[in-house]
Amino acid sequence: MRTKQAGALIAAIVIVGIAAYAGYSHYVSNSESPLIVFSADAYVPETNYLLSGYHNASGFSVLNAKGGGSFTDAREISQGVPANAFVSVSKSSYNQSYLGSRYSGWAIAFASDQLVLAYSNSTHTALVNSIVKEFSAGLKANSTQNYTSAYDNLTSGKVKVGISNPSSDPAGLRGWISLEIAGKLYAGNETKFTSSIIASGGVSNSTSAAELVTPLTTGNIQFLFIYKSVAVSDGLPYMELSNYTNFGNASMDGFYSSFSYSTATGPASGSPILLLVTSLAGNGPDTAASLNFTVFVVTHNAEMASFGLVPIAKPLLFNDTPVPSPISGLLSQGKITSAGSI
Repeated sequence: MRTKQAGALIAAIVIVGIAAYAGYSHYVSNSESPLIVFSADAYVPETNYLLSGYHNASGFSVLNAKGGGSFTDAREISQGVPANAFVSVSKSSYNQSYLGSRYSGWAIAFASDQLVLAYSNSTHTALVNSIVKEFSAGLKANSTQNYTSAYDNLTSGKVKVGISNPSSDPAGLRGWISLEIAGKLYAGNETKFTSSIIASGGVSNSTSAAELVTPLTTGNIQFLFIYKSVAVSDGLPYMELSNYTNFGNASMDGFYSSFSYSTATGPASGSPILLLVTSLAGNGPDTAASLNFTVFVVTHNAEMASFGLVPIAKPLLFNDTPVPSPISGLLSQGKITSAGSI
């Protein structure tokens, strides 16, 4: 699936050579330790691709990315698990409340994605087919009637829907908030569909959305809230959701964030799906290598289109603290743009 695609892409990396490396090689690292990067599990192939490119361009030793739900990753990092950089799909996971002493105070969004509803090719019941058709008709005609019927059936308990744990995985959080938004828009009741699917026992839960792909492909569940890039890479059939419910429109941040869902650590708000990277605080002698990797990611983000992501033409810097000189250099050169607080 995704690992095979990533292997083919990594094998096809063109080493640009001295000219490409000159942009960041002057940040010298004396560390001989391999670079350790934690990544949202949905984006481990992309992160490994970038790590391979960084290694080829710099010669610096790297390890394969450590994958997990973004919130789980951040908590592990705060507990002292070795890590130099963090690639996450949740801006809030970069907050000090998650990262503790490893909080750097900044992160850069370099690509965007959207939430979709993947469905099983192994289950072809009349109800599954009807739900797929209703969602397609709702998107095509912007029809409240079609969407209401689709969500009523989706949350009836007559089909199983994969939604990962909102406390560990932002994909799951966004799945629940997407249902809340749908309830507000198509039923006039924000809790209509979330309450229905809980009461009917229609949810199949796991730590991360990636763990629910196999149950989907084998037909043990019929639908799964997951990121579009993952669905594309894994060859999963999927239905696109409206801009209001897919978190794919960065300009709708204010709308998404007006909805929230309760997690183990308290209410968490919706947000656009942005893939971000930071060099963690407290890296010691590995700081230069971590910053070099971050600069490499930002300046090679166009290659993320190969994975079904949308590269951000001018990556977005979110920060609450002054940024290191390599990052301020990108800002002064106009290669990234300031986008407010983390």
